[in-house]
Amino acid sequence: MPFTNRIFSGIKPSGDLHLGNYLGAIKRFVPLQDDFECIYCVVDMHAITVWQDPADLRRWTYEIAAAYLAAGLDPKKSIIFNQSQVAEHAELAWVFNCVARMGWMARMTQFKDKAGKNSENVSLGLFAYPSLMAADILLYKATHVPVGEDQKQHLELTRDIAAKFNNDFGPAIAAKGYEEEYFPQTEPVIAGPATRVMSLRDGTRKMSKSDAASDMATIYLMDDADAIAKKIKKAKTDPEPLPSEAQGLDARPEAANLVSIFAALADKSVDDVLAEYGGQGFGAFKPALAELAVSVLAPQATEMRRLVADPGEIDTILRDGADRARALAETTMAEVRDIVGFVR
Repeated sequence: MPFTNRIFSGIKPSGDLHLGNYLGAIKRFVPLQDDFECIYCVVDMHAITVWQDPADLRRWTYEIAAAYLAAGLDPKKSIIFNQSQVAEHAELAWVFNCVARMGWMARMTQFKDKAGKNSENVSLGLFAYPSLMAADILLYKATHVPVGEDQKQHLELTRDIAAKFNNDFGPAIAAKGYEEEYFPQTEPVIAGPATRVMSLRDGTRKMSKSDAASDMATIYLMDDADAIAKKIKKAKTDPEPLPSEAQGLDARPEAANLVSIFAALADKSVDDVLAEYGGQGFGAFKPALAELAVSVLAPQATEMRRLVADPGEIDTILRDGADRARALAETTMAEVRDIVGFVR
């Protein structure tokens, strides 16, 4: 029996959402719900791998849920919930901690980046969180995950953990009458321009939830129309006009960033944007980009603020989503306990 085509993805509540979160993830989630069973999570358990103020964690959890809804995710089509409401995530992560190898975790580049020179002082959770990420995905036997380039390594680890579990427990899986490959080999879904949105003040650095260089570097999803337009109009550029072909953006990181943002917001290719604006300077391009960004983002910001101001609607959706997610998770964990040999 083949696996159900199912999407799982999540966003970590560890700061205010910004344009990179929207173009790199949230915007891409919406069309997928027409072709897949979709499960979209606020991964609050991942957030506490580094210390979080509890009040901020709650606020950011609501903001992510509000962003999902404002962007067009339908809680009747998709399951929307926060991770900590479904305890099976943590239980399967422990099983995977006992399947995964220390060397696998040590090779994760994101751990190296976040730990820096203080790897002995970071939390055990930060070291092991790729195992929890694998559990998030495989708990629902998700066949596809929309990922950015910086998450591909974690998805490869998920595939390694699934393969090792299937291999280690192969006889038990067969003896219990389950499918030979109990967990699927989850595939990445990578598409379109601006999967990696860069800072408006430095086109070589990724847009960040907390850019110390300048508040003008990041467009936040709760920004109003005036703030969005101002940040785009003040974005760093170079003195050259836009090229007519994408190749002309090489070695022009700020120009490439703004063009890719325009393309993603307009659902066009970079080549289409340059066909329209090639040869023009940023004096013409920036106002057009600002107008486009305001038309797309400002209504969603208004809806996010409405939902966050009175979160009862969000609470209801998260609880309902958690109930639906738990129904799937309980089935998987009952089978995993059986396969592993736990007495019930």
